[in-house]
Amino acid sequence: MNHKQHNIENERGQTMTEMAMILPLLLIVIFGIIQFGIAFNNYLAVTDAVRAGARKGTVSRLSGNPTGDCVTAAHNAGADLKQANFNVTCVSTWQPGADVTVTGTYPYSINLLGVVVKKGNLTSTIKERVE
Repeated sequence: MNHKQHNIENERGQTMTEMAMILPLLLIVIFGIIQFGIAFNNYLAVTDAVRAGARKGTVSRLSGNPTGDCVTAAHNAGADLKQANFNVTCVSTWQPGADVTVTGTYPYSINLLGVVVKKGNLTSTIKERVE
């Protein structure tokens, strides 16, 4: 009888095999981090734009169109966002000491290798007093 002896001390290709097994998982984690970073950056842009709109609204009560000025200021401050998807509302009585409430919404989706894992709207609301 012929018995073949296998040389189990030869580890050539082991590293390549391990890399082939781990690489897809590593790529998914990296792409997830990138997608989360994009969504967080958009949230910061929405919050900053809403804050700029609220500030404009607090000083525009004597303007002919304070609501329009508030919304325009928010859209101008959110120039990094796709303007067709960026919705801003500005609500107030425009009386001195009243609150002006500015709300901005922007859609997001987290895609991993073409599969949408999570989607929804980023929302930020700021209240300030009319001067």
